[in-house]
Amino acid sequence: MRAGVGSRSGLRLGIGDDCALLGARPGEELAVTTDLSIAGRHFRLDWHTPEAVGHRALARGLSDLAAMGARPVAAFLSLGLPRELISATGRRPGARHNERLWVDRFFDGLLALAAVHKTPLAGGDLAESPIAVADIVLVGAVPRGRALLRSGARPGDSVYVTGSLGGAAAGLERLSALAGTAESAGRKPLKIPAKLDLMLAPHLYPQPRIAQGLWLQRRALATAALDLSDGLSTDLTHLCEESGVAAEVDAAALPVATGASIDQALHGGEDYELLFTASPAARVPSAVAGVPITRIGRIVRRRRGRPALTLITTDGAQPLEPHGWEHFS
Repeated sequence: MRAGVGSRSGLRLGIGDDCALLGARPGEELAVTTDLSIAGRHFRLDWHTPEAVGHRALARGLSDLAAMGARPVAAFLSLGLPRELISATGRRPGARHNERLWVDRFFDGLLALAAVHKTPLAGGDLAESPIAVADIVLVGAVPRGRALLRSGARPGDSVYVTGSLGGAAAGLERLSALAGTAESAGRKPLKIPAKLDLMLAPHLYPQPRIAQGLWLQRRALATAALDLSDGLSTDLTHLCEESGVAAEVDAAALPVATGASIDQALHGGEDYELLFTASPAARVPSAVAGVPITRIGRIVRRRRGRPALTLITTDGAQPLEPHGWEHFS
């Protein structure tokens, strides 16, 4: 996926030299994000296919760019792998001679998603490691002063999400149950029935909302935005903290993914949908580039002694505590 001089993405010089050369268009500034994917923490070698691990590693960073309304420019990957994942001599006993290496299949998954979003892999590093680790850096570009931030929400704004919520958490729960059955039967690595592909897709192959983020940025419609990587309750809390406001969420309005629970929609992570706020006067469409947009609540003034988030249900209002993903918690 090397991009040569004059690449439309902004990559002037890619893999082949000691450094990549990037060039933003006049009037643009760069958005940079980095994410770690660690075996045993973010994925399991006995649960996740190499293609899914590669896809998810890139999707995390692309979702950050989408949340800022940035167009992808380039990706950089530092990959640490145990010898058996990068060497034919380290294949497990009984493996077929023509079975493809784990590392090759990892890049299949990563590069397939990169091609969809025209994101060249511009460089990185590969080293032997006792555990599998993927550290990815994404560089994007956004018109100067136009990036979507977490800090612009104001009382009266409406709160919206793209897509549906809880699908990734529901998929992970189903994958865990499937793995438990497989291990009890002595079957490894995990084999996923084709009938579960659709249910597990939000977890195994999340789709970053680049088109939707660019749409919001170009129309200057969102007052604040971020991506839902840690769960709605936690990420909306982050947005409220940065904006100095509070929020009310309408439980009945939540677009709960098929097979997911309301709890998973509120607290499950890794949906990689966009959460954004907009003025009540803004004309927000019901869908952007084929992805539904749903109004789920509103921004209110922060008041001492009152929760930052309130969940509105048929039984009345109740505090909505952040119970999504928190590192080191």
